[in-house]
Amino acid sequence: MNIENFKIVADSSADVLNIEQVAYASAPLIIRTTQKEYVDNADLDVSGMVQDLLSNTDRTTTACPGVGDWIEAFGDAQYVFCVTITSGLSGSYNSAMVAKQNYEEQYPDRKVFVIDSLSAGPEIKLIIEKLQEYILAEKSYEEICEQIMEYKEHTGLIFSLASVRNLANNGRVSHLVASAVGILGIRILGRASAQGTLEQLYKSRGEKKALPTLLNMLKDHNFNGGKLRIGHVLNESVAKQFKDMVLAAYPNTKVEIYPLRGLCSFYAENGGVLVGFEKA
Repeated sequence: MNIENFKIVADSSADVLNIEQVAYASAPLIIRTTQKEYVDNADLDVSGMVQDLLSNTDRTTTACPGVGDWIEAFGDAQYVFCVTITSGLSGSYNSAMVAKQNYEEQYPDRKVFVIDSLSAGPEIKLIIEKLQEYILAEKSYEEICEQIMEYKEHTGLIFSLASVRNLANNGRVSHLVASAVGILGIRILGRASAQGTLEQLYKSRGEKKALPTLLNMLKDHNFNGGKLRIGHVLNESVAKQFKDMVLAAYPNTKVEIYPLRGLCSFYAENGGVLVGFEKA
């Protein structure tokens, strides 16, 4: 198979702007207040957005890529693998499915495989990395479709958040849960569920207590080394602390730390940490 015929596309909840050796495009989501619009692309000042939103009292909303945005991202590729944020939080997957139908009707010799990640951020990053690996190994389109869905069953996402205000204001978690987070340093710890929703598992007072709990959550979710991706919102020091804890317990883990981009920073909020990992 000619790798030039393949392309990976994802919405910006993947926090991936480009990859090497394989064609790639990011379809940006948008964060809006009554005063300003933030397009989650390479030009976005994420730190500035986070600081703006800390003092924002207006209503905030998000918008997923439209059908036209997806089709533009598909470009002229013969085989497209499209990964979206969980359909439990966004209409991005539904929009991508309509774009797939339109694209394939217009170009009958082309194919688009849309993957509902049932997650966000670091777990989507792992899926993209695996797609890249499969394409470079010159697997067929059909092989990749089957194997990436198998791989997705062996990845997970856990998180530690200092605030869930934006999630609550956009109907993603209850206001009752939101009211308890952030008070006296309370953090919420949870995971992306099998249904693609955010599931609260624990509360912790302070980051020091949260990190051992996060480590135990990895063990509970069958982590035994392999790849692990840590995305953070202006919280690199804590991300590094967690990396050290993981490597002490699982020395062979391949860890990468990076700042989350717009959409994930909006929902994870200042100080938030998201962890994507491979399950045994």
